[in-house]
Order: sequence, then C-alpha cells, then structure tokens
Amino acid sequence: MVEFPPSKDIGQAEKFRRKRDRILTVASPLILLLIWEIVIQLGLLDRRLFPAPSMIAGTFYELIVSGALWDDLSISLLRICVGFFFGAIAGIFVGTMMGVIPVVGAVLSPIIASIYPIPKIAIFPLIMVLFGLGEMSKFVVVAIAVFFYMVINTVAGVSNVESIYKDVGRSFRVSKIRSVFKITLPAAMPMIIAGLRVSAGVSLLVLVSAEFVGAESGIGYLVWNSWQIFDVRSMFVGIIVIGFLGWASFTFLDFIERACLPWAPKNRR
Repeated sequence: MVEFPPSKDIGQAEKFRRKRDRILTVASPLILLLIWEIVIQLGLLDRRLFPAPSMIAGTFYELIVSGALWDDLSISLLRICVGFFFGAIAGIFVGTMMGVIPVVGAVLSPIIASIYPIPKIAIFPLIMVLFGLGEMSKFVVVAIAVFFYMVINTVAGVSNVESIYKDVGRSFRVSKIRSVFKITLPAAMPMIIAGLRVSAGVSLLVLVSAEFVGAESGIGYLVWNSWQIFDVRSMFVGIIVIGFLGWASFTFLDFIERACLPWAPKNRR
C-alpha cells in the first residue's frame, strides 16, 4: 500500500525550496563577481581591458557623486517609459481588434507579418528624418519595437481564449464590448504579460542601440562614448546599469503579473 506524506511535510518542503531559490538568486551573482575579482587580482586577465569589480565600483561611485550617471540614467528611463507605454497600449488595442474582428485580422495580418521581421534599429535613420534628432525619434523607435511584439502576443492570446468562456458570456447576454473587457482580455492576459516581458528587453536593446548613434545622452551614449575614449571602467558601469534595468523591468512585471493574475498557480504562494 502506497503511503503519501502528510500535507504538513509537503508545505515545509515547499518553504525550504523557496528559501533555497531566494538564497541562490542572491548568491549566484555574488559568486560570479568574486571569481571575476580573483581572476583579475591573479593577473590572469589584463585589467586595462577587464577591470576588477572593485575598480568598477570605484568608477560607479565617482559617476554617482558627479551626477553624470543619474543624468544619463534618467533620460534613458524617460525614453523607455514613454515609448514602452504608447507602444504597448497601441499593440494591445490593435492585437485585440485583430483577434476579435476577423476582417481587421485579415487586413492587418499580412502587413504585420511583412514589417515585423525588419530590425527596428535599421529604420532608425528614417525615423530621425521624419521626427528629427530630438527625443521624439527615441520615443518612436522604442514604441514601434514594442508595438509589434504586443500585437503578436495579444492576437495569440485573444485567438486562443477557450470557447466555453465565450459561451458563458452569450448565455448571460453580455454585450460584445463588455465581453472583450470582462472575458477576452482577462483570459488573454497571460500571453499579454508574456509579450510585455519580451517587449521590456527589446525596448531596452533598441534604445541603447539608438543612443549609440543618435544621442548625446543616455546609458547607451555613456557606453559608446566611454568605448571611444577607452574609458573601460565607465563602459562597464554602463553595461552593468543596462543589466540592472533589465532585471528591474522583469521584477516589476512579476508584480504586475501577481496583481493581474492572482489565480495563476505560481501567484498563489
């Protein structure tokens, strides 16, 4: 006869696993930094090209005290937030229309499919011609990159809503517009949030690339300008800040997911 462990033991095992995962999440980057520091201190790599974390930390502090890092970071955050917001809103709206209204999907699908594979940074010169060299061109290139990812994920989410949900709505005579907001979008939310996750990384990548060639401020400009003058430590500071922004965006979207999808299994913990 098979005996199952008590539920209390299962709960304790789950708590132990979560605690272990949190410790590993913090310990793994610290271990990597320690190995990096040891390798440089032993002279196994040229510190002029690969400065030790302690050296980068000193430059990081200097850039913070001078205010230069905050100036670049704040302008990049503004560009990302504005472009991401408008691109995501437009993408969710168009994707919902394409998934809900077949005619709209038939008209826009070939257009989306043909434009989506084009690298968005490749059309940045055209965007600068249309919108100038100021902030608007940065907003637009980020918004365009986010737009296509959100359209594709929203269409996939809306199109795969279980028919039983729609049948329940029809049984209660829910109007089509209300059905979209009360049934279709909530059911498609996992795919929409997945699109937001991908778009967050893509928007950061596109913006940094745009700041390489078409800006005189921002984190991307900090990295590119530091490379041009061979200020390797400042370049690494910029790279680390970009990585931190990527981590922060995923953490923020985890919070959004828990708020929007409280019924999801991983959000019940």
